[in-house]
Amino acid sequence: MNAKKIMRDWALLLSMSAGILGYFICRSLPFPTAVRAAIAEGVDYVQPTLLFLMLMLTFCRIPLKEMRLRGWQWWLLAFQAGIALLLCLLDQRAGDATSRLFLQSAMLCFLCPTATAAAVVTAKLGGNAGTLTAYTMLINLCAAVLIPALIPVVNPSGGIGFWLSFWMIVRRVFPILICPLLTAFILRRAFPSLPRLLASYPDLPFHLWIIALAIAIAVTTRIVVHVEVTPSACFAIAAGSALACAAQFFVGRKVGRHYGEAVSAGQACGQKNTILAIWVGYTFLNPLTALAGGLYSIWHNVYNAWQLYKRNQPKP
Repeated sequence: MNAKKIMRDWALLLSMSAGILGYFICRSLPFPTAVRAAIAEGVDYVQPTLLFLMLMLTFCRIPLKEMRLRGWQWWLLAFQAGIALLLCLLDQRAGDATSRLFLQSAMLCFLCPTATAAAVVTAKLGGNAGTLTAYTMLINLCAAVLIPALIPVVNPSGGIGFWLSFWMIVRRVFPILICPLLTAFILRRAFPSLPRLLASYPDLPFHLWIIALAIAIAVTTRIVVHVEVTPSACFAIAAGSALACAAQFFVGRKVGRHYGEAVSAGQACGQKNTILAIWVGYTFLNPLTALAGGLYSIWHNVYNAWQLYKRNQPKP
């Protein structure tokens, strides 16, 4: 097996490994405090820039007419919102802290909307990036309503009202979705030859995602290392996020198969905006639940790596 094939088949796992290794290397080097602060600030700019570029490149390939609504989108919206509500109600009846951590971690992973990068991975897996993008818009709007509605029930001491919470989430999420879409639309109208030129490099969005993933995993590793948590609490959070990941990929693919879009629906339901989940956990819930978002990032990328490996294998 040559190096090029290994890179192609296991690109996501190699990227994740690079992110973990990169974090520990940076941590071990004797950088001054000012340099560490500059690196952290740089990451805050580089990450959204990479997301913007790879989404803009993806949208340049997707005609607006393909971003249509399908039946599976409404079923998955109902599934994710319904399970989140059920977990919220169960949390009210839980008697111990470990059970509540499990339920809140799972709830957070169901409330968390589809990752903006899901369109890139979906296209690479042969799915319909257009219908996935439409679902990404829907689920982000749904999450912006559900999170402020359910969080005060779970954590009444949060002290943040519905409309403020709604605006904080919309302001954080929608620019990353809308700005690349508008940019791609303007380029199609004003400079039609440029999108065609960009489309001639089909793997460019995926290569940008490989870099963005390494940075995201480095950030996740930092969170995991710095969170002080007991073994029982860690197990509860890991179990909640892992079960939520498995359930959402399974149900997404099952529902999508009835509409001929198993890949798109599976990615729409299972691939999450874990950076948002981490932020929501820290901002609105028990800060330990932020670990669920970090661990979910590992679970869904491991599954995506396996999917890409299977797709790249020669057909018998």
